[in-house]
Amino acid sequence: MSDVLIVTEHRRGELRDVSFEMISAGRELADETGGKLHAAVISGDVDTFADQVNRDGVDAIHTISDGEEFNHDIYTQALEQLANELDTSYVLIPHSVNGLDYAPAVAEALSLPLVTDAVAHSFDGTLEVTREQYGGKVETTIEVEADRAALTIRPAEWPQADGMGEADISTFDAAIDESAIRSTVTGFEEAAGGDVDISEADVLVSIGRGIEEEENLPLIEALVEATDATLSSSRPVVDNGWLPANRQVGQSGKVVTPDVYIAIGISGAVQHVAGMKGADTIIAINTDANAPIYDLADYGIEDDLFDVVPALIEEFGGSVPDM
Repeated sequence: MSDVLIVTEHRRGELRDVSFEMISAGRELADETGGKLHAAVISGDVDTFADQVNRDGVDAIHTISDGEEFNHDIYTQALEQLANELDTSYVLIPHSVNGLDYAPAVAEALSLPLVTDAVAHSFDGTLEVTREQYGGKVETTIEVEADRAALTIRPAEWPQADGMGEADISTFDAAIDESAIRSTVTGFEEAAGGDVDISEADVLVSIGRGIEEEENLPLIEALVEATDATLSSSRPVVDNGWLPANRQVGQSGKVVTPDVYIAIGISGAVQHVAGMKGADTIIAINTDANAPIYDLADYGIEDDLFDVVPALIEEFGGSVPDM
């Protein structure tokens, strides 16, 4: 039996979606090892977060109330002490900006091998972790020849856990060395162009190089308005300066998990797919029947977007702009 410890993540008073994905990833591994699933809730409104994390599959939740926001030194000290106290075999951390900040330090403190950016894992006496390389073109499986390890889990690869749980919630009194805390969060400043967070959208209309030129954006914006969606894009659109960087979906942009993702003029490069394959329903509009996006799409329209988009705008009661 090998217990598993997952780390939840929050920002500005709200749990992030990856916290619930971590439950699924951790529960899967705990089932295979025959162990229990523990969840760590560190800093912020730990009582509220613990109630939210108490979902089906979690055996125990441990709250550590030091600080309000993420802090590298608090997380590192707290997790080192908690993992040692619980004697967990595997520590799972989100592969996020925050997670990548403290995961190496936690692994070093616990003398654990660290495998980053896991997209799958399995255990049959030995832990095997799947990672992607070369922009997602190649999958590799790493055999971890150790009884204990730390992993970072890529967001949107596991479903969000649901269902009410019956976890044992307890406070863990970590002995935080205040003199070792070398930084603190004093506030947040939105990045330039941060007018919207596409990762929170329920419906995304996303465009690629197939829209041909910036002058065609008003047509797409009319569809966005008609469908009450949010506009996003692939990297070429951002590189051309047609949309700001906060609208980019993909490995070098944001990972999104909307209810509906409408990909217009997007071929489906692996870097883009990595950021949107967690969408519930994917609709692709592309003239190329062999476009990789069709391998992923639930519905496909093999036609010229300049014919399809106006028809969709009218269907949803919108007005087609003069082009």
